[in-house]
Amino acid sequence: MTIKRLDHVSVVVDDLTPAIAFFTVLGMTIEGKASVDGSWADQVNGLKGVQADIVMMRTPDGHGRLELTKFRNPKLIEIEPAIAPPNTMGLRSVMFTVESVDDTVARLRESGAELIGEVVQYEDTYRLCYMRGPAGIIVALAEELT
Repeated sequence: MTIKRLDHVSVVVDDLTPAIAFFTVLGMTIEGKASVDGSWADQVNGLKGVQADIVMMRTPDGHGRLELTKFRNPKLIEIEPAIAPPNTMGLRSVMFTVESVDDTVARLRESGAELIGEVVQYEDTYRLCYMRGPAGIIVALAEELT
Protein backbone atom coordinates (compact mmCIF):
# COMPACT_ATOMS: atom_id res chain seq x y z
CA MET A 1 0.00 0.00 0.00
CA THR A 2 1.35 3.45 -0.90
CA ILE A 3 -1.26 5.76 0.66
CA LYS A 4 -1.77 5.97 4.40
CA ARG A 5 -4.61 8.54 4.30
CA LEU A 6 -5.87 11.68 2.59
CA ASP A 7 -4.25 14.36 4.75
CA HIS A 8 -5.95 17.53 3.52
CA VAL A 9 -7.19 19.51 0.54
CA SER A 10 -5.69 22.94 -0.10
CA VAL A 11 -7.58 25.97 -1.41
CA VAL A 12 -5.76 29.14 -2.48
CA VAL A 13 -7.78 32.23 -1.60
CA ASP A 14 -7.29 35.97 -2.04
CA ASP A 15 -8.56 36.81 1.46
CA LEU A 16 -8.32 34.48 4.46
CA THR A 17 -10.91 36.26 6.62
CA PRO A 18 -14.04 35.50 4.54
CA ALA A 19 -12.72 32.01 3.72
CA ILE A 20 -12.28 31.23 7.43
CA ALA A 21 -15.76 32.64 8.10
CA PHE A 22 -17.30 30.49 5.33
CA PHE A 23 -15.81 27.23 6.57
CA THR A 24 -16.56 28.15 10.19
CA VAL A 25 -20.24 28.60 9.27
CA LEU A 26 -20.02 25.17 7.66
CA GLY A 27 -18.90 23.77 11.02
CA MET A 28 -15.12 23.58 10.71
CA THR A 29 -12.73 24.95 13.33
CA ILE A 30 -9.26 26.42 13.06
CA GLU A 31 -6.61 23.83 13.84
CA GLY A 32 -3.64 26.14 13.32
CA LYS A 33 -2.15 29.12 11.51
CA ALA A 34 1.30 29.62 10.03
CA SER A 35 3.29 31.86 7.73
CA VAL A 36 5.64 30.14 5.33
CA ASP A 37 8.60 31.37 3.34
CA GLY A 38 12.18 30.46 2.64
CA SER A 39 14.01 28.14 0.28
CA TRP A 40 11.97 25.04 1.19
CA ALA A 41 8.72 26.88 0.33
CA ASP A 42 10.22 28.05 -2.97
CA GLN A 43 11.43 24.55 -3.81
CA VAL A 44 8.24 22.67 -2.97
CA ASN A 45 6.09 25.20 -4.89
CA GLY A 46 8.48 25.61 -7.83
CA LEU A 47 8.25 29.40 -7.36
CA LYS A 48 10.67 32.10 -6.21
CA GLY A 49 10.15 34.31 -3.19
CA VAL A 50 7.18 32.44 -1.75
CA GLN A 51 5.50 34.17 1.18
CA ALA A 52 2.18 32.69 2.23
CA ASP A 53 -0.19 32.55 5.16
CA ILE A 54 -1.88 29.24 5.88
CA VAL A 55 -4.87 28.38 8.05
CA MET A 56 -5.66 24.71 8.64
CA MET A 57 -9.35 24.00 9.23
CA ARG A 58 -10.63 20.74 10.78
CA THR A 59 -13.98 18.99 10.42
CA PRO A 60 -16.00 18.32 13.61
CA ASP A 61 -15.21 14.59 13.53
CA GLY A 62 -11.48 15.39 13.58
CA HIS A 63 -10.69 13.38 10.45
CA GLY A 64 -10.93 15.90 7.60
CA ARG A 65 -8.75 18.95 7.09
CA LEU A 66 -8.80 21.84 4.65
CA GLU A 67 -5.84 24.15 4.17
CA LEU A 68 -6.61 27.75 3.25
CA THR A 69 -3.61 29.43 1.65
CA LYS A 70 -3.13 33.13 0.91
CA PHE A 71 -0.04 33.90 -1.18
CA ARG A 72 1.45 37.30 -0.36
CA ASN A 73 4.22 36.65 -2.90
CA PRO A 74 4.23 35.90 -5.76
CA LYS A 75 0.92 37.52 -6.58
CA LEU A 76 -2.10 35.35 -7.29
CA ILE A 77 -2.82 34.19 -10.82
CA GLU A 78 -6.49 34.13 -11.71
CA ILE A 79 -8.01 31.43 -13.87
CA GLU A 80 -10.31 32.14 -16.80
CA PRO A 81 -13.18 32.18 -16.41
CA ALA A 82 -12.80 33.32 -12.80
CA ILE A 83 -15.99 31.53 -11.77
CA ALA A 84 -15.50 28.23 -13.56
CA PRO A 85 -18.53 26.03 -14.23
CA PRO A 86 -18.81 22.54 -12.68
CA ASN A 87 -17.56 20.86 -15.88
CA THR A 88 -14.16 22.64 -15.80
CA MET A 89 -11.17 20.29 -15.80
CA GLY A 90 -9.30 19.95 -12.53
CA LEU A 91 -10.43 19.72 -8.94
CA ARG A 92 -14.22 19.80 -9.14
CA SER A 93 -15.42 20.12 -5.58
CA VAL A 94 -14.95 19.29 -1.93
CA MET A 95 -17.91 17.40 -0.45
CA PHE A 96 -19.07 17.57 3.13
CA THR A 97 -21.73 15.41 4.76
CA VAL A 98 -24.03 17.69 6.77
CA GLU A 99 -26.89 17.14 9.19
CA SER A 100 -29.31 19.28 7.14
CA VAL A 101 -28.74 20.52 3.61
CA ASP A 102 -31.48 23.15 3.95
CA ASP A 103 -30.09 24.60 7.18
CA THR A 104 -26.53 24.57 5.84
CA VAL A 105 -27.52 26.25 2.57
CA ALA A 106 -29.37 28.97 4.51
CA ARG A 107 -26.38 29.62 6.79
CA LEU A 108 -23.90 29.68 3.90
CA ARG A 109 -26.13 32.01 1.86
CA GLU A 110 -26.10 34.45 4.79
CA SER A 111 -22.29 34.51 4.52
CA GLY A 112 -22.40 35.22 0.77
CA ALA A 113 -22.24 31.74 -0.76
CA GLU A 114 -24.33 30.99 -3.83
CA LEU A 115 -26.32 27.87 -4.59
CA ILE A 116 -25.35 26.31 -7.93
CA GLY A 117 -28.33 24.60 -9.49
CA GLU A 118 -30.85 23.18 -7.03
CA VAL A 119 -31.05 21.02 -3.94
CA VAL A 120 -31.97 17.54 -5.24
CA GLN A 121 -32.71 14.13 -3.84
CA TYR A 122 -30.76 11.13 -5.09
CA GLU A 123 -32.97 8.08 -4.73
CA ASP A 124 -33.78 7.45 -1.05
CA THR A 125 -30.16 7.94 -0.04
CA TYR A 126 -29.07 11.60 -0.16
CA ARG A 127 -30.16 15.20 -0.55
CA LEU A 128 -27.41 16.98 -2.48
CA CYS A 129 -26.39 20.40 -3.74
CA TYR A 130 -23.41 22.44 -4.84
CA MET A 131 -22.52 25.82 -3.34
CA ARG A 132 -20.01 28.35 -4.66
CA GLY A 133 -17.63 29.19 -1.82
CA PRO A 134 -14.51 31.34 -1.37
CA ALA A 135 -12.17 31.72 -4.35
CA GLY A 136 -14.89 30.21 -6.55
CA ILE A 137 -14.46 26.72 -5.07
CA ILE A 138 -17.44 24.41 -5.37
CA VAL A 139 -18.49 22.92 -2.04
CA ALA A 140 -20.79 19.93 -2.33
CA LEU A 141 -23.20 19.19 0.50
CA ALA A 142 -24.74 15.79 1.17
CA GLU A 143 -27.42 14.91 3.73
CA GLU A 144 -27.77 11.20 4.38
CA LEU A 145 -31.42 10.11 4.38
CA THR A 146 -30.98 6.57 5.66
